[in-house]
Amino acid sequence: MPFDDKMKPVFMISVAAELAEMHPQTLRMYERRGLIRPQRSSKSTRLYSLEDVERLRRIQQLVGECGLNLAGVERVLQMEEQLARLEGKLERLQAELERLSEQAEKELEAVHRSYRKELVPFTGPGEVVLVTRQRRSRR
Repeated sequence: MPFDDKMKPVFMISVAAELAEMHPQTLRMYERRGLIRPQRSSKSTRLYSLEDVERLRRIQQLVGECGLNLAGVERVLQMEEQLARLEGKLERLQAELERLSEQAEKELEAVHRSYRKELVPFTGPGEVVLVTRQRRSRR
């Protein structure tokens, strides 16, 4: 499913609660605590996205399997969001580092090529050096 579809608010509270396997009243409590923020329709009906349902399932997992209270759930969700942001930032920085490394390598190669053109063989006093061009063999 495309990313935009996961964020599209399409489920009413009863459907979202059923998908998340919880009572609608529990869902409302999570909303009051700020753990979930459904969008509202023009008639103020709560509308939940698939992403919201996944978040509700994650909350249920933290409460049920991990035994966390809602304050603990809130903190874990904050840390998971921060981790996701940092991972995204790390990926962007790694891509930038790779790009800069490739650029530096190309620039270094250009500098080395320019040095080769400027090299003059050293000769001692009275020595003569004949400079000939070697043909590169094609393979």
